[in-house]
Amino acid sequence: MRVQVGDISLSCLVAGSESSRPVVFIHGFPFSKAMWGPQISALASGYRVVTYDIRGHGESDRGDGHYLIEFFVDDLIGLLDALHIDDPVLVGLSMGGYIVLRAVERSPERFSALVLCDTRSEADSNEGKLKRAAMIRLLKTEGIDAFAEQSIKTLFAPDSFTKNPSAVSFVRDTILATTPETIAATHIALSARTDHTDSLSRITVPTLILVGEHDAVTPPSAALSMKERIQHADVHIISGAGHVSNLENPQEFNRFLKAFLDKLM
Repeated sequence: MRVQVGDISLSCLVAGSESSRPVVFIHGFPFSKAMWGPQISALASGYRVVTYDIRGHGESDRGDGHYLIEFFVDDLIGLLDALHIDDPVLVGLSMGGYIVLRAVERSPERFSALVLCDTRSEADSNEGKLKRAAMIRLLKTEGIDAFAEQSIKTLFAPDSFTKNPSAVSFVRDTILATTPETIAATHIALSARTDHTDSLSRITVPTLILVGEHDAVTPPSAALSMKERIQHADVHIISGAGHVSNLENPQEFNRFLKAFLDKLM
């Protein structure tokens, strides 16, 4: 279905009963709502599951192409209002986690629980900003195929290339389906995001942190650092997974996620 939010139309999927607890999934970069397939299948019978394409990604409108995390949060709040969703659990992976952290910083009263997956609270360091600039340069000079191949190298655990090639192919195809303009604009938005570390201690809702054992982008050390600052947060390391832990080891990811959600009932 499509939902009008401000100046754009967002593509979203809603599954499960309207009377069930809402769980809203926010994808990473440069992915789409389709990345949450294994989680939708596991949860739709007991929860109202919502996932959507961030502007410019998947099937959502691109808008004017000027992106900031702040604007992505505006879209999230607008989507929740349009769907009349109150007190959802937010689940965000990587960029989705940045959106979750800023959303709860802005409107802590709107959310009942958080799941932070393969993400971190810190803003980009100077080194991180230069890496993003290099990736944009690669995109512009060598094209999206070269960008996708370089991205894949850092997203997955080494064993995933042989043990879970379908997930690798899926992510590669998703990247290739994203416009270079969106990829460049989103990299700039990620580079400009604010640091949420100081606000972690103000999070009072139940929080689950999940991270791949071999995540090279937002490593387990970043997850453990967040746990130290968030009251009553739980953290689990997903074995054999890299930065896309929900696809690399969906069985373990879903087990921890469902156990957390079931405790909220």
